Amino acid sequence: MSTLKFEKFKSNDFDDYLSLVSNEKVMAQITERAIPFEEAQVNFQKLLERNSKYEHYGSYKITGSTGNEFIGLGHLTVNEDILEEAEIGYMIMPEYWGKGYGSEIARVLIERAREQRLKILKAIIDPENIPSRKILIKQGFVSEIICEMDGLPGEILSKHLS
Repeated sequence: MSTLKFEKFKSNDFDDYLSLVSNEKVMAQITERAIPFEEAQVNFQKLLERNSKYEHYGSYKITGSTGNEFIGLGHLTVNEDILEEAEIGYMIMPEYWGKGYGSEIARVLIERAREQRLKILKAIIDPENIPSRKILIKQGFVSEIICEMDGLPGEILSKHLS
């Protein structure tokens, strides 16, 4: 049982989303830059559209069990070309780093993927993001390739669900 609450982002959650993606520490190993307000608005609208498209996939606002503290974002995004495959990912506010939340978020997302009978999960990280890499390896992910993605360093890891 998770001590975290996972709820799909809703339109009134923009401030929490912005606090995450505009945080330079959070974004250092994702886009290597904080996302400015206008770009965050556009990205958030796309996130809401994806959330409404699928009942069991999307981007989740993660809060503590009371729902008051915003921990971060977790997503389970289906591959529209290969429907038995999805990507998981997470971003956590710096004040919650190193407290086990990344592992818990990954575990919950993997369980949701299993419930949807997905066969393969992918995760894309910055190869320098050692904490995130450790979380994924501990959850059974294996490194497939280290490459450049959209001009940034990337590592693709995968996990076969059975």
